[in-house]
Amino acid sequence: MEIDPASLRTRDRYKLLIGGILPRPIAVVSTVSTDGAANLAPYSFFNGVGSDPMMLLFCPANDADGQEKDTLRNAKPSDEGGTGEFVVNVAPQAMIERIAGAAEALPHGQSEFDFAGLEPSPARVVRPPRLLGSPVAYECRTHSVIRTNPGVSAGGNVVMGEVVHVFVDDAAIDAERLRIDPGALDLAGRLGGFGYTYTRDRFDVVSGRKALEEGRRRKS
Repeated sequence: MEIDPASLRTRDRYKLLIGGILPRPIAVVSTVSTDGAANLAPYSFFNGVGSDPMMLLFCPANDADGQEKDTLRNAKPSDEGGTGEFVVNVAPQAMIERIAGAAEALPHGQSEFDFAGLEPSPARVVRPPRLLGSPVAYECRTHSVIRTNPGVSAGGNVVMGEVVHVFVDDAAIDAERLRIDPGALDLAGRLGGFGYTYTRDRFDVVSGRKALEEGRRRKS
């Protein structure tokens, strides 16, 4: 099947994205407004950018009216009216229903922490709190925001942040080698629709020429 995105409705383009980009990690993003109100929301368009400087990104789409969601309103740089800070918390399976609950569209200024029964914990460097119980949290200062279709419903926004502090649960990391144990994290990821997946089933594959050689050996 060959598909021209320009011929599709917005919601059908969205289905092709979330149905084919699998699995997607979940960024549980905490922010505060300029008047100090805490906000929390999950986003599955999320990934790393680079390690020098250490940067990541997440993508909050515009709301149904084409307006910025609270997360973007809070996290955008101060010269655009935001606080210029956010925290990306990872999403453990044990908390996934409450994290999904934080996606509820609440009135501006109402706390998703309170609504979903989640608890904030003070961050070390930035003003927004991290999510208590999340085993990894990246404290970020906003580097830039790219708006792909400002003022339009479902228009995309790319928020890039420089990581200025990292929290990792002591039980999930080899402190000497800085290797995080994925089994200790026990995270959930997004699939299409309402689907989720676990990170419990894993396998190793080496890179480059050795990967090809091992593949041929398994088939012989």
